[in-house]
Amino acid sequence: MNKLDARTKWIYSIGSVGRDAGYTLVSMFFLTYIQYTMNLTVAQFSVLSFIMVAALVWDAINDLLMGMIIENTRFKWGKFKPWIFMGAVLNAIVIVIMFSFRPQGWAFVAAFAVLYVFWGMTYTMNDISYYGLLPSLTSDPKERNQLITLMNIFISIGQFSVAVAVPALVAGNAVQMYRNVAFVVALCFIAFQAITAFGVVEKPRRQEEKLTLQKMYGRFRENDQLVTIGIAALFYYIGAGLLILFGMNFFYMEFGYAEGGAYITMFTVMYGLGTLASQFMFPLLTKWLSRSRLLTLTYGALLLFYGLFLSVGYVLPKEPILIYMIEFFIFFFHGLGLLLMVVMINNTIEYAEYHHGYRHDSVISAVRSFAVKLATGIDQGIVVLVLILSGVYGVSQETVPWKYP
Repeated sequence: MNKLDARTKWIYSIGSVGRDAGYTLVSMFFLTYIQYTMNLTVAQFSVLSFIMVAALVWDAINDLLMGMIIENTRFKWGKFKPWIFMGAVLNAIVIVIMFSFRPQGWAFVAAFAVLYVFWGMTYTMNDISYYGLLPSLTSDPKERNQLITLMNIFISIGQFSVAVAVPALVAGNAVQMYRNVAFVVALCFIAFQAITAFGVVEKPRRQEEKLTLQKMYGRFRENDQLVTIGIAALFYYIGAGLLILFGMNFFYMEFGYAEGGAYITMFTVMYGLGTLASQFMFPLLTKWLSRSRLLTLTYGALLLFYGLFLSVGYVLPKEPILIYMIEFFIFFFHGLGLLLMVVMINNTIEYAEYHHGYRHDSVISAVRSFAVKLATGIDQGIVVLVLILSGVYGVSQETVPWKYP
């Protein structure tokens, strides 16, 4: 059984700060950046949104294909590390261009189509290899839980730093500040992933037979536990994404662009605090509760606090402190759910090895990313449809800072 040393555990986990900062900037703010800084017509915004959804769906499929490519990699530097570093560098370059290149009208829509597809594909290079490396570092379930917990603490730091800083920074000259933030985040992406790529030592594993599309499909059919968890993860990520995307527009529309930015900052503070609290509590909760009971508790609590959030302004008073308290508990249980999903998906690797004699770390780990990307695509489609049909997009074009140079 592979054992995990402290150096590897910390170097691998720290690397997630930059990569998740980069992903958060694009996934959480790029649509908002377009909505509030580009003077696009409803038709242009609709086409752009359709491109975004289609690109995310393709990217979800591409995650599985990338997993297969990594499985067949035979580089001297390792199976995962070349893709980790190359994906980080390429994705960082694309992020800078996305927030700097500003043609107008349909030219922007065409440029966006190319850039967004390249962003997804380059991030996939890094994402699948980074998560594929995780289960190969240790086979000990206790050590893996510790590694996933530590990694998610640093993931939360990366997400939290961007989620909190951006709304406050872009309340003035949004165009310039988005450009500056993108440049800083891109540098952090490369730097933190370089720590992992050059610092972690890949442990040698038995070479498995070359994986083809047909064999990969067969592996998924055989691994019934992976299929079940993958479907559950998809619906889980859809719900989590809708809360964030609708929540941001709620504060902008309810309180105005400048004041709403301050409310979103507190919204993301609760996101960070709730998520971090869940990371620290996860090891204790797994000692007290079985995984099935913890899942039941998590889903039950999320239903309760989602209901409370929806009732604000109708049943409950629209008080900021009350809203922030509800948000904290929503994000706390979201954090628990995300940890459980990652742990369960990675545990199916040993399940496949025990029952069928193969591991395929990259392909099985790619199921998490597949669920995230597909859920994000579905979320973007739902949100854009609501923005257009409700008239919110039209209102945002009349009141927001695309007028800034």
